[in-house]
Amino acid sequence: MIVGWREAWIGRLLLVLLMAATVVPFVSLFVTALHPSGTYPAGLDWPREPRWSNFTSAFEAAHMGELLASSALIVVGVVPVSLLLATMAGFAIGHLKMVGRRPVFLLFVLGLTLPFEGIVTPLYYQIRDMGLLNTRWAIILPLIGLFMPFGVFWMRAHFVNMPDDISEAAQIDGANIWQQFWRVHVPLAMPAISSLAILLFLWTWNQFLLAIVLVDDPAKRTMAGALGAFQGQWGTDIPLLCAGSLLVLAPTLIVFLIFQRRFVSALLQGSLKG
Repeated sequence: MIVGWREAWIGRLLLVLLMAATVVPFVSLFVTALHPSGTYPAGLDWPREPRWSNFTSAFEAAHMGELLASSALIVVGVVPVSLLLATMAGFAIGHLKMVGRRPVFLLFVLGLTLPFEGIVTPLYYQIRDMGLLNTRWAIILPLIGLFMPFGVFWMRAHFVNMPDDISEAAQIDGANIWQQFWRVHVPLAMPAISSLAILLFLWTWNQFLLAIVLVDDPAKRTMAGALGAFQGQWGTDIPLLCAGSLLVLAPTLIVFLIFQRRFVSALLQGSLKG
């Protein structure tokens, strides 16, 4: 009993320390954003007169309205296509047992080891030769390809655990492979699909490197990519820079808080199956 009690309290203490290490930087960022513009606040020093107008100033200075629209267009271009392709490929590799599935799957696994930084230079020249530099397609098309390894790996982990009896029963009822996929397996895979959609949304919204390298116009970048231009203009104004950073982070935090239960349930479902 004493050992179990100690383990429980040690676990709780570690969780509290981990939570503090995660929350304190955001609190410091928020407190700094409330200081007068042009000052250099120290740590968690709460200002005497909080300047809530810094958020409005940062929103207007960075043209956040245009950036929100640009990021939304990029997300709409990346996430649905990536979900469709990853779900279809995961179904073919994990459930249909297609010929050559293992080499194809290993190829996708190899793609998981490919860092964005390692291909950004050849990608730049390829996008330039295609005439897509300084357009949103320069971000959308590479992201779809770069997200495929993880997306296929994620969806394959779901479909490989689906019983063959489900497809056999649908086949007896006269359903072809396409009907089995859309009417039977896609509804059953919605937890995995929705959790993957959340991840793809977060990664697309926070994409920084490709937006900086492939697009010169900040109005055509993601919000995270445009933060680089904002930092260059307001890098010496620490409170305004912190306010802009929080505005960029806000949509991803809101989405994760809204869908966190569905995301965690999908992870737990995968762990129980695996």
